[in-house]
Amino acid sequence: MGRGDLSDDQWAALGPLLPVAEVGRPSVGRRRLIDGIRWRVRTGAPWRDLPTEYGPWQTVYGLFRRWQRDGVWSAVLTGLQARADAAGLITWDVNVDSTICRAHQHAAGARRDGQTQKEPPGGDAAEPDDHGLGRSRGGWTT
Repeated sequence: MGRGDLSDDQWAALGPLLPVAEVGRPSVGRRRLIDGIRWRVRTGAPWRDLPTEYGPWQTVYGLFRRWQRDGVWSAVLTGLQARADAAGLITWDVNVDSTICRAHQHAAGARRDGQTQKEPPGGDAAEPDDHGLGRSRGGWTT
C-alpha cells in the first residue's frame, strides 16, 4: 500500500457505494484502480505518468471517465456525505465569496460546442449555455 492509498477502513466504507460490475471479468483490481485515480487527482500529473503499480493508465483513465459519465462519482460523494452527516461529522456552514475565479491559460482553447469533441465532456449534469469563460480586465475568468 502506498502512502496515499486507501486504508482497509476507508475501503470498507467506500466499497459498498461503488457500482457492481454486471458483465465482463470480475473486478479483482478495483481497489488498485481507485487508488490510481486518487493518485492522479491528488498529484495532477498526466494520466500517462501513472505509476505502473496501479495498472495500465488506459484502464485507470477508462474507469474514471466511464464513472464520470455515468454519475458514479456524484453518487459516491452524496453517499459519503449522507453517512458523515448522519454521524454528526459535518457542519453545514456556507461561506460565499464574491471574488472572481481565474481560469488557467489552457482553459482558453476549449471548444465552444463540447458535443462535437471526439469524446463529449462527461458528468451527470449538463452545463448551462450561459456558463463559460469570459474576458475581464485581469484576463480569462469564469
